[in-house]
Amino acid sequence: MRVGICQKNEEIMKKMKMTTGRFLLAFSAVALSVAPALAADRSGKEVVDTVCAACHTTGKDGAPKIGDQAAWAQRAAKGLDKLTVNAITGVRNMPAHGGQAALTDLEMTRAVGYMVSGGKAADAKKAVKSAKQRSGQQVVEERCQECHATGKQGAPKLGDMNDWKPRLKNGVDPLIKSAINGHNSMPARGGLANLSDAEMKAAVEFMVSKTGGAAASK
Repeated sequence: MRVGICQKNEEIMKKMKMTTGRFLLAFSAVALSVAPALAADRSGKEVVDTVCAACHTTGKDGAPKIGDQAAWAQRAAKGLDKLTVNAITGVRNMPAHGGQAALTDLEMTRAVGYMVSGGKAADAKKAVKSAKQRSGQQVVEERCQECHATGKQGAPKLGDMNDWKPRLKNGVDPLIKSAINGHNSMPARGGLANLSDAEMKAAVEFMVSKTGGAAASK
């Protein structure tokens, strides 16, 4: 009798292990498929729905309403690029990057295109660039050196290869991404939301060059 019970228990345990194994495999597959999507730039609609809609659905603080083509046409009359640059750097009551410094310039470009076209424009492949872009040295002198000159809050010091070497083991691109999105004690875009992606890239490459390291990025 006891032998029969033990055999049944063993069969139940085997089935449970098989079921658990299948579940873990399925979960891993889902996680792997989701990870690249989370890392990718969001579509114009996604950015508008999650960020821009807070003001642009009601016209808060004078923001042109989504769907009001006349209001958008008036603002786009001087060029879509200028309108997009204003959204990236901030204008009047609108904060730079819509108040979300971690939004990339490409995401901002897509969001503006989506609202101007009433949701009909295809997402841009490249971000709009400002004609008045600051150099890497200018950005570092204006902002970055506040922490990077002294190593404040663990920031790698300017010119100190020992500080920068571990951070460069995977190349400069991950550093640029971290500078844009924020990392540990460093806020997104160094706390200045009106810095463009290109300016952040130039700043990181300038600091890396001061260590004698290669600053090539994609």
